[in-house]
Amino acid sequence: MKNGIAVLIDPDKFNDLKSLSFFLDKIQIAQPHMVFIGGSSVSKADFSRCVELANQKLDMPVVLFPGASHHISKQADALLFLSLVSGRNPDFLIGHHVEAIEDLEQINIEVIPTSYLLINGGKMTSVEYVSRTVPIPQDEISIARKTAMAGKFLGHQLIYADAGSGAINPINSTMISALASVGSPLIIGGGIRSIEAIEQAHRHGANMVVIGNKLEENMDFLLDLKNYLKSSL
Repeated sequence: MKNGIAVLIDPDKFNDLKSLSFFLDKIQIAQPHMVFIGGSSVSKADFSRCVELANQKLDMPVVLFPGASHHISKQADALLFLSLVSGRNPDFLIGHHVEAIEDLEQINIEVIPTSYLLINGGKMTSVEYVSRTVPIPQDEISIARKTAMAGKFLGHQLIYADAGSGAINPINSTMISALASVGSPLIIGGGIRSIEAIEQAHRHGANMVVIGNKLEENMDFLLDLKNYLKSSL
């Protein structure tokens, strides 16, 4: 996909189903290419309710972005099988994956092996804290590229490079270009708060850009996204 946009929904950010439902209605109007659902500390019940409601209200693909082995739902279209290759915590490299197999074998959704790289976005994020891993510094371009290439050689089909929820700085263009050179479809997220930042990520090789916190701060940004999507057709 070229110039893709995904909206990331963290069920923990919504106090009730009414506020989540309102947000989903706005997303439906904006028509991003897909929606990711996930978070670092979401309960199984809240996760399942969010996916179910998104499946009812949205006509774009709903993709699971799991932070733990219980973040699985048959209501979704696909699951990013994230392996945190930038860290060395075995739980997030393979542990949660093994725990999830019994549930995954019982449902029929697409499972996409994904290299997940956490990149330093200028502050400690929830995924850094929960996974107990150190993000790759923004200036360590070679380390990031080699890490992504190792994931490709392991058979991963996607690269997801993330500065983390609430990051101060998005991933810089030099880093994006280096990761794009690996040749796998590239998703970029974290710290992106403007159309200019989205354009820059796309221009330097991101196949898809993920927007999360910006929409929680300013839901009207969905209209800007809608206009950008129309202009990039």
